[in-house]
Order: sequence, then structure tokens, then C-alpha cells
Amino acid sequence: MKKSTLLISIFVLFTGLGTLALLLTSGNDLEKTDSEKPLVLSMTASVDIPESMTFAGEKITFDRYDKRERMDRELNSFTYFHSTTMLLFKRANRIFPIIEPILKKQGLPDDLKYLAVIESSLDYRAVSPARAAGLWQFMESTGKQYGLEVTSDVDERYHIEKSTAAASRYLRDAYLKQGSWSSAALSYNGGQRRITTELKNQQTEDALDLWLVEETTRYYYRMLAIKLVFENPQQYGFVIKPEHLYKPMEFKEVSVYSSIPDLVTFAKDNNITYAQLKDFNSWLRSTKLSNASGKSYTILIPTRESLYYRKGEKPKVHDSAWTVK
Repeated sequence: MKKSTLLISIFVLFTGLGTLALLLTSGNDLEKTDSEKPLVLSMTASVDIPESMTFAGEKITFDRYDKRERMDRELNSFTYFHSTTMLLFKRANRIFPIIEPILKKQGLPDDLKYLAVIESSLDYRAVSPARAAGLWQFMESTGKQYGLEVTSDVDERYHIEKSTAAASRYLRDAYLKQGSWSSAALSYNGGQRRITTELKNQQTEDALDLWLVEETTRYYYRMLAIKLVFENPQQYGFVIKPEHLYKPMEFKEVSVYSSIPDLVTFAKDNNITYAQLKDFNSWLRSTKLSNASGKSYTILIPTRESLYYRKGEKPKVHDSAWTVK
């Protein structure tokens, strides 16, 4: 046997004996190491809560235990509920350009667009178990109270522009009555009368100090949390390219002053499918439009170019902070 081979053999032998000795003498340490190793392949870190933030021009500080812990729950929820939060960005690229100008025209803070995010996940066809409907989740009676038509053929709770204007009127009324946008937002979920009554009964001027049902209590903090995520998506782990977002649609507007006996034929005559007609005009709730009074309706017909995603085409990005290049 060559000298080098002999030396290697001796080294391996002593190394093996040393390892065996270590195993025999440090069994407790190995057991400790094994018990402390992670049981999952990735680690989850709790999100840091800011000291304070501003929503609709109103500052909120997260130093008090209840405010901090409520914010902690909602911010971590949106951060790690990946598929749902990602979908919100995609839909917002199509919906925000429509509703932001309406809120501005009505004199409301831009941040109140996040109320629609919380209410319906920006799904303008959404219906709750309580039968609240549309982007802003109006109940039938409240929708009618704020000027929306609700019949068997037409339900304007599903109309993006008209329901946004109605929601703006509701929120403005609540603000004028209660003096803050936080109270107005809680009123949107809990009802104006309920919030006004509870402020009196619980002898406080701040709606965020009220003891309310859990859904209403969480409501405001969910809006705060989704605002932070939308303004800083990469910070919360969301990496989005422009082509991942849903592109804004372009439409031809068709004014209608009479009845439409068959919407399937109407769609075909306008070179779209019945499904596409209903998708972009969800306020049409029947297979026909009865319009005995001769009221004016505007029906949106998507352009052919809007209906398709083209290879290499990058949709217009509504907010540059959402995407990475």
C-alpha cells in the first residue's frame, strides 16, 4: 500500500472514531438540536405596525392596545392572504379609474375608495348573504333612498358609476351628521342610526372607542390596512408586473329611450355576446329591458380591441407604485 493511501486510511479511521465518540457523548445536544429545528420549509414574520398613519385626512395613532392589536390583525391578514389581496390589485387597475373621479366630484376624500375594496373586493356583481348588492353593497331600501332604481329589470346597485355616486351621498350625509370620516365609515357598515345611538349611550365622541359587533369594529381597520398594502405592495411581499393587472376597458355608449324586448338579440346586433353585455352592464337584471316610461339608459358596448389581451401588450397602470418593471 502506498504511503499516501495509508495516511488517508488512518485519517478516515480516526475521523470515524471521533464522530462515533461525539455521537455517544452528546446525545442530549443532538436531541435538542433536532427538537428546535423548524418544522416548515419557510418562515412567516409578523408585519411591523406603523406608529401612526393618516386616512381621509384624519390621523390615527397605534399606541393604545386595542388600536394596535386591531391593526395588527388586519394588516397581517391582508399581507398573508396572498391570492385574495393580489386579486384586489388586478381589479383596482380597472375600477379605481372609474370611481376616483366620482368621489372627487362629490367632494369626498380619495381614501374612501378603499371602502369599496372592503365591501365587495371590487366585484361589482357581488351579493352578500343579507342581499346587499354591487360594488358598494347597498341594501335595496338604502339604494332606493339614495336614488338608485331597483326593479325586476333594472338594479342600479350593480351600476358602478351610479352606485358610487349614491355611496358618496350616503357617506357625506353621515360625515355631516357625525363629524368624522371614521364615524361615517363605521356608519356605512353599522348604520347611521346605530352609530349615533351608540355614541350617545356609551358617552363618547369618537366612534373608534365604541363597543360594537366584531364586523363593524374590524371595518375601519381593514380599510387602514388595505391602504397601507396598496401604497407599499413590495414592502408587503407583492411583486406585480404591468401585464399582471386587468386592463381598463374601452366602451361605445349606446343611449336607449325605449324598451328592449330581447337583450340577446340586442347584444348580437352590437357584435358582442349576451354574456359580455351582462358582464359590463350588470344592472340589467333580466333578459329584457322594460322601459314604458321612456327613461334614458346608457348601455356600455366594449370595443373589440378591449376584449382581448395582445401578446406583448402592457395595460395602462393606474398607480405606478403597484408594479415593478
